[in-house]
Amino acid sequence: MRVRKVFAVLGALLALAASVPSGAGAVEETEKPGAKKPTIVLVHGAFADGASWNGVVERLQRKGFPVVAVANPLRSLTYDSNYLRKVLASIEGPIVLAGHSYGGMVQSNAALGNPNVKALVYIAAFAPEKGESALELSNKFPGSTLGDTLQVIDLGDGTKDLAIQQDKYWQQFAADVPRNEAKLAAATQRPVNDSALTEGAGDPAWHSIPSYFVVAGKDKNIPIAAQKWMAERANARAVVEVRSASHSVAVSQPETVTDLIVRAAR
Repeated sequence: MRVRKVFAVLGALLALAASVPSGAGAVEETEKPGAKKPTIVLVHGAFADGASWNGVVERLQRKGFPVVAVANPLRSLTYDSNYLRKVLASIEGPIVLAGHSYGGMVQSNAALGNPNVKALVYIAAFAPEKGESALELSNKFPGSTLGDTLQVIDLGDGTKDLAIQQDKYWQQFAADVPRNEAKLAAATQRPVNDSALTEGAGDPAWHSIPSYFVVAGKDKNIPIAAQKWMAERANARAVVEVRSASHSVAVSQPETVTDLIVRAAR
């Protein structure tokens, strides 16, 4: 009888041991609060600046992500892409890239061949195929009214800088942003050289890097039909549609944009 009891106790202990996962250290590692997060690199587009990401930056930092909001030169697609490529090369560890508008053109070029870039997030942005320009993509579907709002600055070298007329900025670019905030953005916008919008893209990184899209339902710069078409072509992992959003969706809906970036970072 005693022998049976001994075997019964041994059996219970063995069953208990089998129920405890091997490699307990691996469990601790996944729950480790100090685990390194990817750096989130944000690329603004034309007629904006790095401050357009402020609401997103604040939320990402609160969640513990290191963030870099790049000052996109807006000079030419080649120049801007080379600049971003150098910024990315200076960052150690994994990177998630998020680009708004023309910033999507730049990140598509700059991320190619960089193994640290783990995801591309397009925020009301262009995701070009090789040879396509921002101008071509914005006119692929009807709905863009940007051309009628532009102010032209002749640089005397055969190129022109383009800005949105300040009194038209709110309705054209940021209709769902408080008017006073839109007025500040209109005054501080960075003009884009026209060559940046007409230059064809190189081989796009979205062919080899997972992509995520936020599309803006009331965008007057890039029609939502174009945004959805580019997302579908890129086989996006996720597409979030904000039906009421203007082109400035990162300003008006920073929580939604942040949530998708965090999803891509996982």
